Amino acid sequence: MGIGVSIFLIAVGLILWLAINVDTDGRVDVNMIGVILVIVGAIGILLSLIFWSSWGGISGSRRETVVRDDPYNRPPPY
Repeated sequence: MGIGVSIFLIAVGLILWLAINVDTDGRVDVNMIGVILVIVGAIGILLSLIFWSSWGGISGSRRETVVRDDPYNRPPPY
């Protein structure tokens, strides 16, 4: 789940939680679904940011390539 999907879940969750006032027969609580979507979206953003920084986003780590000569792959001396 990316940051875009997480922001979408948070937006839909906030709409369901704060903007919609529906009285149902008790089977479905729209406000609770909104709260759950906000929590899942927030966890998704946190996980995306954690994995993005560890997989090569903006980080302080550098990759170093070491090239060594193979002593057996030299041309014979003449």
